[in-house]
Amino acid sequence: MVEQSLIPRTQQTFPNMDDDHVISRSRPVHSIMKSHSADSMISSMKADEHGIRVSLKRNGSFGSKGGSAISNFSAGCAKRARDLVATDALTINGTLSSREIEHVVDFWASMPSSETPQTSRRKNHPHAKDDAAEGSVNNKKNLDSDIWMAMKIDLTFPIYLKFSDVGYKVAENGRTNSVAMNCILQGVTGSVEPGEVLALMGPSGGGKTTLLNLLSGKIRIKDHGGLITYNDQPYSKSLKRRIGFVLQDDVVFPNLTVRETLTYAALLRLPKTLTKQQKEERAMNVIHDLGLERCQDTIIGGAYTRGISGGERKRVCIGNEILLDPSLLFLDEPTSGLDSTTALRIAQMLHNIAHAGKTVVTTVHQPSSRLFNMFDKLILLGRGSSLYFGKTSEAMLYFSSIGCSPLIPMNPAEFLIDLANGNINDKSVPLELQQRRFLCKTAEIEGRSSSSMDIHEYLVGAYETRVAGRERQKLLKPAPIDTMRMMQGRGCCSLNESRVGWCEQCHILFWRGLKERRHEYLSCIRIIQVVATAVIIGLLWWDSDASTPKKLQDQAGLLFFISVFWGYFPVFAAIFTFPKEREMLAKERSVGMYKLSAYFIARTMSDLPLDLILPIVFLLIVYFMAGLRSDFTKFLESLLTIFLSIVAAQGLGLAVGAALMDTKKATTLASVIIMTFMLSGGFFVQRVPFFISWIRHLSFNYHAYRLLLKAQYGCTSTSHHNASLCESRFIEELGLDNRGMDVGTMISMVFAYRLLAYLFLRKMKLRNN
Repeated sequence: MVEQSLIPRTQQTFPNMDDDHVISRSRPVHSIMKSHSADSMISSMKADEHGIRVSLKRNGSFGSKGGSAISNFSAGCAKRARDLVATDALTINGTLSSREIEHVVDFWASMPSSETPQTSRRKNHPHAKDDAAEGSVNNKKNLDSDIWMAMKIDLTFPIYLKFSDVGYKVAENGRTNSVAMNCILQGVTGSVEPGEVLALMGPSGGGKTTLLNLLSGKIRIKDHGGLITYNDQPYSKSLKRRIGFVLQDDVVFPNLTVRETLTYAALLRLPKTLTKQQKEERAMNVIHDLGLERCQDTIIGGAYTRGISGGERKRVCIGNEILLDPSLLFLDEPTSGLDSTTALRIAQMLHNIAHAGKTVVTTVHQPSSRLFNMFDKLILLGRGSSLYFGKTSEAMLYFSSIGCSPLIPMNPAEFLIDLANGNINDKSVPLELQQRRFLCKTAEIEGRSSSSMDIHEYLVGAYETRVAGRERQKLLKPAPIDTMRMMQGRGCCSLNESRVGWCEQCHILFWRGLKERRHEYLSCIRIIQVVATAVIIGLLWWDSDASTPKKLQDQAGLLFFISVFWGYFPVFAAIFTFPKEREMLAKERSVGMYKLSAYFIARTMSDLPLDLILPIVFLLIVYFMAGLRSDFTKFLESLLTIFLSIVAAQGLGLAVGAALMDTKKATTLASVIIMTFMLSGGFFVQRVPFFISWIRHLSFNYHAYRLLLKAQYGCTSTSHHNASLCESRFIEELGLDNRGMDVGTMISMVFAYRLLAYLFLRKMKLRNN
């Protein structure tokens, strides 16, 4: 038999499970119940069989599913598997040397091609021939996918999280120069190991989310107090790829389907060494693991769009994080707002993720009794202090030992939340606390604080006396893992080295943006709005002409309205872009999914195809109903002018929205700007005072209006269209000869406004950091 110290940690943790039920560190239990892991097969063999030492497995650092994937292939595939494993295990995780990997792969290569552990087990089965034929086809078909997925995604490291005397203070009223500090957390201590779910529970304002942000590295602990270690090492950038964080609010695009959401996340987040097909297969595996097959082609939905349910939306958010197979997963109140059955399903999924070798930390507000009992460990917070830390199953015993127990049947979570709030109604308390409560009631007349503070002080004192010291001693023990190889190995590649290239990011974000915003741009309301406006304009200017100066003025009013409409409309559509996507942008940028410049370019480019559709429809209706110049060249010039005006106006809207990041303020400012541009557009006032004449050169309405007039009434030496218009005083005063200057100014606006928007966006990002 193999020595216990040489058996992989997966089996040490679950010694009662047989080969068919070994828990992989990469998948939830329900999806791998019938898989045969390399760990289980090697641990069941003699130490010297085929000259292979099980000690090379080093506590299961070579992923159990990775070994299982190799064992499924014949000797003819072994060399290819060895090449893939040797390069990518070092690149992605750095767990084994190439010599160790070769030992493992050569072990399978040394077996007869038809005598792999699984084939030998099934060779006497009645349907062995059919299974063999089917298996050979499937192995050939899925060779690349299985090996790459096993080696690149499923090789994860266990992380032992420890934290001691964690504190957090902020200045009162948010003033940075304030001397008075408000204590959010004080002396919180705890730990959680792979395979465990740690629940942070407490009343609202108790510091749960703050503690979660500190543990996940979103807030730097060195600025406050305490110590947080990951496998006995402090937080570093190399840990970023191994940590997943699920926000309390579901930040997703409402108009994308479940499959599109996870596929685009996989294309952006998974290593660039994986092919597109392999990334898409990974997304589908996650959909299967989370039980989202039924709704994979349904849009997510939002406040105004019907889509999937709240529980399914929460699972999609969790799926976004487990795509990279993180070793440490944080969740902020994943069950809030869900019914008890759905919340229990989410908790079961977290339980499965933890049993796959992950470390899971979650905040929970007030769980049901069944949900409460599913957590392995519990930290109860009250007023920022620890009231309990330990096994969830022992929480009630602990509080009974200090004299606090319910007098009536009660949900344990409800009982603990009441204690954290200082509510001891329907609860037995020690005599000392009863006397304090009685004295407080008597002394309230003298201005003394309520008894809840005394209850809190008693619970904190009991915890410090009975639990805190023992837990701090446990934290001194080193984590049972090779921390140097884990934290400083070559596998700790940076985000910049692993993510896809800039051009690929632009390509993926372009198509994602196109699919997301097509519903908004081509919605029925917007189409009706544009078509109805075009028909009304066509009826008002029905079959107009410019044969007289008065009719010329009327037709010029039509052209001016077109320039104003396609300046006003895009500005107010673009204003909401960045404020609406701010949370999504901050979330995706925090995990390094893409560069800000790639997002901005893709966001701008994906709008262009959609911007062409409605203006074409609008101009086709207005142009011929109003009887404008029936020349395809002039029609094309008018269309290009409108398109140029739209792109420039969008840039202004993006800049205003990015500068303020508040829709109300941005709308107010944009209204003032649009009104100023419209008044200085050259139709209402042609002679503007010199000290304010510079405004019209910043107005895209002014330049678009002039270009439209030039398209309709411009005269050249070869023009034969109504020569009397060339001599019109109205046309002469406008000075339409210099068309190139107007076009150049409009193009300059397109780039200048977008450059301003990008700079404001970068400033916003720095401010968030």
